[in-house]
Amino acid sequence: MILTAGEKYFKDLNDEVRVAQEQEIIIEDCMGQRYIGSGMGNKHVTIHGIPGNDLGCYLNGGTIVVNGNAQDATGDTMNEGAIIIHGSSGDATGYAMRGGKILVKGNAGYRAGIHMKAYKTHHPLIVIGGEAGSFLGEYQAGGTIIVLGLNSKKKAPVGSLCGTGMHGGKMYLRGEELPADLPKQVEGHIATAEDMAEIDGYLDDFCRNFDISKEEVLSKPFFVLTPNTKNPYKSLYTFN
Repeated sequence: MILTAGEKYFKDLNDEVRVAQEQEIIIEDCMGQRYIGSGMGNKHVTIHGIPGNDLGCYLNGGTIVVNGNAQDATGDTMNEGAIIIHGSSGDATGYAMRGGKILVKGNAGYRAGIHMKAYKTHHPLIVIGGEAGSFLGEYQAGGTIIVLGLNSKKKAPVGSLCGTGMHGGKMYLRGEELPADLPKQVEGHIATAEDMAEIDGYLDDFCRNFDISKEEVLSKPFFVLTPNTKNPYKSLYTFN
């Protein structure tokens, strides 16, 4: 099924996607329509153009492929499924996501993975091929974030204050060194063989989707960030 977005009102477009009996949907000429795929189950949506904010919010399955860039809050609170972006994504990518995966070939804006959490058997994943903006993984409580820094000239492919408030999950950063301003509640180390084994399948998936050489991805070291349990964030809060 092919839908032309053009200047169509976002609610009208989303209603068409929601009631469609076809499982394969192509959206042409997308021009910033919000909430595409909101709460979607098992459909496969391919978007040509630029979807608006909250793409795939509350996603419950299925796949969304964007042949272009995406705006803010992609995958907001998603539970299952996949969002694959062949460009870059805006701020708060993966906000509060608790399952599924988001793969971004290019860069991500500020606060990617904010409030990301794991839930029972759900283990959310964000892989960013380029750089991530400031506050990556802010308040991260679970899941995995990987930033590859492909074509980046920075020694660490992230902005300022990476991992602020992080109290669960893991981050993997490919680069030459750890971020210089890591908060003391977060610790980092060079990835071990065991660490890399944990993400080997994720890297295969990323490279396969974007036709990128895994050899190139593995040509630089990875660093792992985890919460420092000896210096937890609870010490910053006041208790009655």
